[in-house]
Amino acid sequence: MTSAPRFLAMPSEEATAYRLGAPDAYGLSPERRLSPGGYPCRHCLDEIAEGEAYLTLAYRPFPALQPYAETGPIFLHADACPRYEATEVLPPMLESPDYIVRGYGADDRIVYGSGGVVPTTSIVTRALDLLADPHIAYLHVRSARNNCYQCRIERAETASTDSRRHA
Repeated sequence: MTSAPRFLAMPSEEATAYRLGAPDAYGLSPERRLSPGGYPCRHCLDEIAEGEAYLTLAYRPFPALQPYAETGPIFLHADACPRYEATEVLPPMLESPDYIVRGYGADDRIVYGSGGVVPTTSIVTRALDLLADPHIAYLHVRSARNNCYQCRIERAETASTDSRRHA
């Protein structure tokens, strides 16, 4: 694979629904708070500045419940923000020294042996290596410290406009 991988954010329709009070993956309303700064928004893939309102909610970036459908907390700007568009560029919110990058098959199950902690500067290279495997349909970038979902990576030629392909 020679083209750059595509980093995909939460779909705008989902972000809007949560901002309007739609229940999260646990059936709860998103919690609204003021940011101390440094929290990553999963829609614009940038940081939520200090003093800005944000939402915390349980997010399941998979189409259906199944044993591998991890659910966890994410942050989202409480007010509308533009969806991340520079899909071939490492998102600005990825500022930690490293992240978990893990592959999933077309059945939304983990492809064993694909996951690992990767230095942030090596995410693109690791993504290209993993996406060369025909058994891997897409990747997740997750926090290496807390396993929180950050964003999805797909092959450039197959990237959808829906980052979850399973909403």
